[in-house]
Amino acid sequence: MASLTDIIQQQVASAAGNIEIPADLKDKVLGGLTDSIVGGFTRTATQPGGIEAIKSLVTGATSVENSPVTALAGNLFSNNILKNLNLGSLLSGKLLGLIPIILGGASKIIKDQNGDGKVDLTDIIMTLTGAGKKATSSGLGGSILKGVLGSILGKK
Repeated sequence: MASLTDIIQQQVASAAGNIEIPADLKDKVLGGLTDSIVGGFTRTATQPGGIEAIKSLVTGATSVENSPVTALAGNLFSNNILKNLNLGSLLSGKLLGLIPIILGGASKIIKDQNGDGKVDLTDIIMTLTGAGKKATSSGLGGSILKGVLGSILGKK
């Protein structure tokens, strides 16, 4: 499975392809979209109920528009990127409107990569929370953590 960041970067490039972004700011905008969405996932994963919120998003149980991941990503993008670039309200609005589209596309890819319809988020969650690096260095600890995350996510 491609990494979450790779999936998001692909979706950002695809979604932003039809929007005219000033050439000198394009890398900042696209990087900011990616970082903000990954940040939305990361912050959601570390909050109480966050794992379930992410699972609901990628399985389609919660609409992209109603997901806390979307709200956090939008806030991060507005406060950390758009506020500093002075792109104007029209372009800023168009760019902010890409976040649900990007998250919807990323969620579909994640779901499609799990052909049985069940989404295995263990690796994604481990990556987002930083547990993957700690767990894999300890061997058995990684197996235990993976089992715990698997049970939280409904994987047997």
